[in-house]
Amino acid sequence: MKYLSLFSGIGGFELGIQQANMCQPKCVGYSEIDKYAIQVYNKQFNHKNYGDITKINASTLPDFELLIGGFPCQSFSIAGKRGGFNDTRGTLFFDVARVLKEKQPRLCLLENVKGLLSHEQGATFRTIISTLDELGYDCQWQVLNSKNFGVPQNRERVFIVGHLRGTSRPEVFPIGGADREDTRNVGEDLSYTIDANYSKGTNTLEKGRRQLIKGDTAIRRLTPKECERLQGFPDDWTKEGMDGLISDTQRYKMCGNSVTVPVIKEIINKLINY
Repeated sequence: MKYLSLFSGIGGFELGIQQANMCQPKCVGYSEIDKYAIQVYNKQFNHKNYGDITKINASTLPDFELLIGGFPCQSFSIAGKRGGFNDTRGTLFFDVARVLKEKQPRLCLLENVKGLLSHEQGATFRTIISTLDELGYDCQWQVLNSKNFGVPQNRERVFIVGHLRGTSRPEVFPIGGADREDTRNVGEDLSYTIDANYSKGTNTLEKGRRQLIKGDTAIRRLTPKECERLQGFPDDWTKEGMDGLISDTQRYKMCGNSVTVPVIKEIINKLINY
């Protein structure tokens, strides 16, 4: 299956796809503007970067069957007043919609913070779904928590699956919500689930939450390697980019902005095995 990756970060969607049971996935390209994320992404994958999504001419993109991406959620200044495609102008979701309108892939998988559901009293989410409907996509969605997918992190995100009307409909959601035993040794004496709640309008691990309790009294900061494990990445995934070593500050930021890999893996498995 050919896919296009938008807002790609350090490749959490891509790694999840690689780990899933998808037959010969092929990325036709990705879109990312953060220079550190690009360095890490390019070290891990050999895909073409189309750069700033707002400057992509969608008509020049190769054909693909699946669009993936965790788009930022900015305020929709007129969300809910007129509805549909016009209401998303001025937001980065408009550029996602613009690509979908031009290329009409059979499937799309989008991710955002749980707060998207209540943003502007639900008007923003209604606008997004009505836009996808206007573009010919029937949608299903669910809030999934990373702690239920083998990592000790309380991270709730909403995932939206759209399928082009008239094509076969994948029954992806609901995905079971029972807690699953953590299979990764994230940190020595990890004694509580890391709280990675949405903060200050960005999809990141909170600055003040990069700590864990070690034993009864000592408190220390999580290491970048432990943050990678919390998101389901292999150790040192972000340690080095194409241009050399990456600072811890940037590694924390990139891990916090990523999707959780095991969550993507399970969604993709259900998406393609229906």
